[in-house]
Amino acid sequence: MKKPQSRNIGIVVEGPKQKCADVKCPFHGNLSVRGRQLTGTVTSTKMRKTAVIEFKRLHFLPKYERYEKRMTKLKVHNPECINAQYGDIVKIMECRPLSKTKNFVIVQSLGQEKGFKERMEARQASKVADKEKEEAKEAQ
Repeated sequence: MKKPQSRNIGIVVEGPKQKCADVKCPFHGNLSVRGRQLTGTVTSTKMRKTAVIEFKRLHFLPKYERYEKRMTKLKVHNPECINAQYGDIVKIMECRPLSKTKNFVIVQSLGQEKGFKERMEARQASKVADKEKEEAKEAQ
């Protein structure tokens, strides 16, 4: 079985197994990638051809000479041939601006993150618990 023809995008990544007709796909369209490469987890795919990626980073605080953990969310283009789903670990690369908020595109899906769904459910449960506490305080 032949692998679908895909364009060389300039970095060493495994090409997608499917072919797509998306013009904003770095493998099958005419989108060139450049600049930053990041790895993150898909937290939402509710928008059409768009995914929200979340990754952690360290930010240095000079006053305390220590680092704090911060979380960054980015909207990225999700080509049809890659079609990353909720909870997938993906590699993204910078490209030209595709819309007002999209400047990155998914170039490779690296698989599912272990324990991701449980962590997201726990986060939602804590939000609900916080709301209930606030409502209880307001009622008093």
